[in-house]
Amino acid sequence: MMKAVLYDRYGGPDVLYLGRVPRPEPTVGEVLVKVQAFSVNGGELAARAGHLRLVDGRRFPKRVGLDFTGEVAAMGAGVTRLAVGDRVWGVLGRTSGFGSAAEYATVPAERVGRLPDGLDLVEAAALPVATTAITALRDKAGLRPGERLLVRGAAGGVGNAAVQLGRAYGAEVTALARAANLDFVRGLGAHKAVDHRTVRSAELGDFDVVLDTVGTDVRAYRRQLNPGGRMVTIAFDVKRPAASLGYVAASMVHGHGRVRLFSGNPTRAHFDDLARHVVEGKLSPAVDTVFPLEETAAAHRALEAGGVQGKYVVRVA
Repeated sequence: MMKAVLYDRYGGPDVLYLGRVPRPEPTVGEVLVKVQAFSVNGGELAARAGHLRLVDGRRFPKRVGLDFTGEVAAMGAGVTRLAVGDRVWGVLGRTSGFGSAAEYATVPAERVGRLPDGLDLVEAAALPVATTAITALRDKAGLRPGERLLVRGAAGGVGNAAVQLGRAYGAEVTALARAANLDFVRGLGAHKAVDHRTVRSAELGDFDVVLDTVGTDVRAYRRQLNPGGRMVTIAFDVKRPAASLGYVAASMVHGHGRVRLFSGNPTRAHFDDLARHVVEGKLSPAVDTVFPLEETAAAHRALEAGGVQGKYVVRVA
């Protein structure tokens, strides 16, 4: 048996508790990871609150935790490129759901990458979501040097990585964040930092690329695109999911590719890219606070309160 964070009903952070479940065993193509740390992500908050119950169902208990860092503890048949004891990071993937908030987790070997030497395992837990920022800016938007980039939610997990990458890719970066986080995003490399509560989208000017990590007011920010501009959104309005996703879908079909929606589902190649970006100095982990496993509910509560600078990380081992 092993410790794991569970919940038996939808609700606020207080539904989370530390329980015990059977330790998993790796099957063909999987590795068993002894989890060192994981970060708290917005998607699991929405799932825990019941906003995704139509796809998530009512079978309990449910688990939390999507990404992780740790060490390979065992390998299933067919895994050859990793070895027991390797320091790794990864994401469980769409088909696996949540469950990295535990002492051990099994994951397909194709969704695991080796950590760069010298990178702390706990701090590194802030970085797996940066694969989403890499994919959004480089692959989906095709961000080019000299272009104007707007990052919504710039102080968060994906947002802070996007600010760092935008600067490294040679873009002029405007970061939207809370007033208390403006110095933080400037320190990440933003050329301009703006309090999102004191400015309307129309007052920001035009942009070549907009990266939206918030999911609200997508229509308004789409209007800020230059001719040939591209908008990538990784979120939707959980209070109005049908309308939010409907507008984005219509824009993708009729907007000549100017709006693109995707959900990060990284593979080994993405983690190889992430490691290279870290080694080259394009990305550094931004950890706001580290919580112990038994205080996972407090980490959820803190993220829901807003104002995070980087990532809330939970230490397991």
